Amino acid sequence: MSARRVAWLLVAGLAVIGIAIWLSSRRHLERDMAAGALVLPGLEQNVNTVTTVTLHKGDDTHATLRKDGSGWNVAERAWPADVGKVRKLLLNLGALNIVEEKTRLPANYPELGVEDVTSPKATGTRVEVAAPAHSWALIVGKPSGAKSGYVRVANAPQSLLAAPLLTVDADPKGWLDHGLVDVGVERVREVEEHPAEGPAFSATREKKEQTNFAIAPLPKGRQLSSPGAADGIAAALSALALDDVHKAPAAADAARSRAVFRTFDGLEVELAGRKDGTHPLLMLSVRSTAPDTAAEANKLELRFRGWEFEIPDYKYAAIFTPLEQLLQPLPTPAKKDKEASAKKTAAAHANGKSAASAN
Repeated sequence: MSARRVAWLLVAGLAVIGIAIWLSSRRHLERDMAAGALVLPGLEQNVNTVTTVTLHKGDDTHATLRKDGSGWNVAERAWPADVGKVRKLLLNLGALNIVEEKTRLPANYPELGVEDVTSPKATGTRVEVAAPAHSWALIVGKPSGAKSGYVRVANAPQSLLAAPLLTVDADPKGWLDHGLVDVGVERVREVEEHPAEGPAFSATREKKEQTNFAIAPLPKGRQLSSPGAADGIAAALSALALDDVHKAPAAADAARSRAVFRTFDGLEVELAGRKDGTHPLLMLSVRSTAPDTAAEANKLELRFRGWEFEIPDYKYAAIFTPLEQLLQPLPTPAKKDKEASAKKTAAAHANGKSAASAN
């Protein structure tokens, strides 16, 4: 081999080594620059222009949040969304910054929960955010501590540890505006109860200053378990919240329990309840008998009309409390009386056998 060829090979070798060193230092520099960089560039400046957020899991659980002229709503329920919760998600997505680069190998994605959500076994949630001129897509994986979690920009190979920790929920009911109605006990004058089973009754008071509600009619010989036994019923519409919402059935079930709450200022809230398995369901209608509450009644009636609401079981039980639960228990027969009755029955049975034998 000629000296000239050897020289060229030496120069080429040095060049390769130099390029390798430069690439290595460059990659190290990029990693340093990546720490603290935004995961979704441009979103932070466009949070207020976002019109749609979709969340999707591998098992096809999905929620679609849309903004229109009336505000944010949950498309799968056609019901208003919790605006504070939606805004918190958008702000956290916009501020999401890289803590550390993680795996680029698809085989390792499931360990972080950032695999594509095309499989029912995928544990992450794909979040898509759309504005008129921009869109972003992110797969949110498992948490890593209390302040950060694993994510991967959709269609990008690099997974990341990023902060802040994102809380995402692909179940539509998790994004609903849960506030239903709030009629404080201080407003309530009367509750009229018509259970599907058991006797009807009313809980009333004449003045706001009265602490306890009277029950009428009381069964003959029975007394309330305490002076304030019915107070829980009167307070049942205080901060009443929904768990889920669906379109009301075309025909209301005649076997529903019914309750009517009347306030001192003329508001009337009528509730019809039923149980679907373990799910307590409620339909509401509102009217007013006084000018002061006419606007409130109209607003609530428009909100409730055509809907059936799933509510917490404890609230349902409070609204439709049976009369028997408000009364003192019936006295139980004394032990001696029981024993005497048992002896009398046994004696009569023995006499019957003797008579049969004599015949």
